[in-house]
Amino acid sequence: MQSFLQSWGYVALAVLTFAEAACVPIPSEITLGFAGYLAYTHKFNIIAVILLGTSGELLGSYVGWAIGRYGGRPLIDKLGRFVLLTKSDLDRAERWFSRRGEPAVFFGRILPFIRTFISLPAGVAEMNPVRFGIATALGSLIWCTVLSIVGYELGASWHSITKGFSDAGYLLAAIAILAIAAFIGHRYLVTRRERASEQGASS
Repeated sequence: MQSFLQSWGYVALAVLTFAEAACVPIPSEITLGFAGYLAYTHKFNIIAVILLGTSGELLGSYVGWAIGRYGGRPLIDKLGRFVLLTKSDLDRAERWFSRRGEPAVFFGRILPFIRTFISLPAGVAEMNPVRFGIATALGSLIWCTVLSIVGYELGASWHSITKGFSDAGYLLAAIAILAIAAFIGHRYLVTRRERASEQGASS
């Protein structure tokens, strides 16, 4: 991720935040936190990171909304296996949305994991696209601001300890790789276990 962000810059940031909001399970905590660190090293601008991250998440969220709105639950269940989305994941997001209504989109965008899939039940419920966009933009703005600033401040702390950018950068890169690998591995095991349980119940 370090190489991708450093080589492709803002394009990489836009792609990663768009994909995460489009229900691809990429941990935005890592993406935005590392982008915030790169802003500390003056490779990015912190304001640009926040605004571009918010824009990427807003646009990506409309992909999830459209899948739910025009494909419904059957299409979501069919496509879910390709992004390590289980039925229980969607059930959780749907319960969250049904209990809280449209404000769930705003609050859902600032909650880990729920935020990745909240667009799907909003689309299934045919939430107004304008209100959906406003709620998503506001929630995403808060999320992107907090994570980017944390990465920025963490970079400052590590710089004072390591007396250089390179050590902090390598440490962040290692943490990012391990976190992404662990996240994907966990999601794969969860989806595999749930599908095995479904097949056992149907047999």
